[in-house]
Amino acid sequence: MAEPVLETALHLGTMFDSYMEGVAITPDYPVVLPVDIAIGVPSPITPENRAEMAKSCRERFEAFMIKKQIPRAASALAGLSFGWRQDGLMEDAFLGAYGRVFDITVVGRPDGVDGHTRLSTVEAALFETGRPVLIAPPQPPSTFGNTIVIAWNRSTETARAVMGAMPLLARARRTIVLELEDWGVPGPSGSELVRSLRMHNINADAIVAADPSNRPGEAILSEAAALNCDLLVKGAYTQSRLRQMFFGGATSHILGNTTIPVLMAH
Repeated sequence: MAEPVLETALHLGTMFDSYMEGVAITPDYPVVLPVDIAIGVPSPITPENRAEMAKSCRERFEAFMIKKQIPRAASALAGLSFGWRQDGLMEDAFLGAYGRVFDITVVGRPDGVDGHTRLSTVEAALFETGRPVLIAPPQPPSTFGNTIVIAWNRSTETARAVMGAMPLLARARRTIVLELEDWGVPGPSGSELVRSLRMHNINADAIVAADPSNRPGEAILSEAAALNCDLLVKGAYTQSRLRQMFFGGATSHILGNTTIPVLMAH
């Protein structure tokens, strides 16, 4: 399942001529790859095959980049390129810290399926890097960032996600600020966010959608699909993570079910 994550990261890397770096994450953990960007993919391992698995992860990453004719980075100069600096297998905590020196971290969808990215890896990136995190869907996207939907609940977390997405919003053909009826926290309306985005020459519009079932995660994904969205922007865990574990929530549902790339921040 590495390829969908790598393909998603490559969309982003190509768009901004980014340096992309790979990292392998340790037992039970997915393989992750930081980029100007950082990337994540899965790989079950045991103590006996740690070195072998780290080597295999690196080989898969490098083979993908070479196949796509991405040059290997020869120095710290800017430009589209790839590299792999860390030997061995790293912990989730390493990703959370190391991601602080990259513009964004790309990880796979943590849907609970064996061999897929673990939720703990995604949360390490969300809570510890201080940077945006891009969740790659299980199937590689054919387009990326042409139509962007912002799931606006007026929260601090979503404001951070919007700020992290600004370079992408500036390139998008269309940006839709999506609000759901009776969802969110007190704060500026979607129309007020649109006004701010237009001041940055971003082609943005606001819509308000119904959520009669009171399942905001499902409603957001449904509306995004109807709008032909190829990138969703959302704040992570406006509700407490513990509450979402027991009762569900928009972030938890989207993390486990999205079929489009999602840019999140906390």
